[in-house]
Amino acid sequence: MANRILWPNLQPEQRPAVMEMIGSGFETVFHAAPDQVSDAEWAAADAVVGGCPPQYIDKLKNCRIFVKYGVGYDDVDIERFGKLGIAVCNTPDYGTREVADHAIALMMTLAKSISYHDQELRDNLKDNWRPAHNPFGRRLSACTFGVVGMGRIGTAAARRAKAFDMDVVFYDPHQPNGYQFAIGVRRADSLAELMGQCDFVSVHAPLTAETRNLIGPEAFKAAKKGMILINTARGPIVDNDALYDALKDGTVLAAGLDVLPREPADPQSRLIAAWQKNEAWIRHRLLVTPHSAFFTPESM
Repeated sequence: MANRILWPNLQPEQRPAVMEMIGSGFETVFHAAPDQVSDAEWAAADAVVGGCPPQYIDKLKNCRIFVKYGVGYDDVDIERFGKLGIAVCNTPDYGTREVADHAIALMMTLAKSISYHDQELRDNLKDNWRPAHNPFGRRLSACTFGVVGMGRIGTAAARRAKAFDMDVVFYDPHQPNGYQFAIGVRRADSLAELMGQCDFVSVHAPLTAETRNLIGPEAFKAAKKGMILINTARGPIVDNDALYDALKDGTVLAAGLDVLPREPADPQSRLIAAWQKNEAWIRHRLLVTPHSAFFTPESM
């Protein structure tokens, strides 16, 4: 009998790339969401790939391994899997290039006012044809790019920023002394030190008790006025209420978010509500993408 692999939350557009990689010898079961999986399918799975919310773990009767197809495992109940004798794996190098590319893409979209011009021209093609009007414009080589969390993805983002001749500095208390010399960047000894000198700050830390709401009121209080924030890591690392206030008072000029504390986006959030309504004060200043940084056919 073929090994049965259950993918509880794989969207239809993602499946062809997966099937091409898996090949023969496996029985695969795909669903778009865990609540679509039957009890019999949970029980029959030899392996589960992707997601398995806590309420479904006890339904696994035959499972030998759970694989999170991503780096972060903050949403995995490792202890319960362990008690059932089910091995748990993450995928440390998954999506490294994609997420780093996405962070830089958000930065570039804001730094070159690309989305701004696109929307303004759509509103009034003649009057808004203003080549020299660039509200977020920066010469990147004159800017400092800060990285919070210098793991695989943070390092990849730093290398990309260096390619634009940016001054790159990182904050990561878990990286050993001297790491900065190995890749030719600078190191900040505290988050406040990083925030105070950076024109752009890109978040690449894992979500832990230590990093939850790390980018909050104190971090923004220390920030260089007019900075641009990018988050492609985990939504709860950034306190979105604090970000709302920092955008409102001008501490943060603009932000690009691929991740949010609640996903899909919470329309009750002050930040998301203002963005959805396209309120004048936030118009063009916030970019939101649907936790899509990780995906390409190659990453799958």
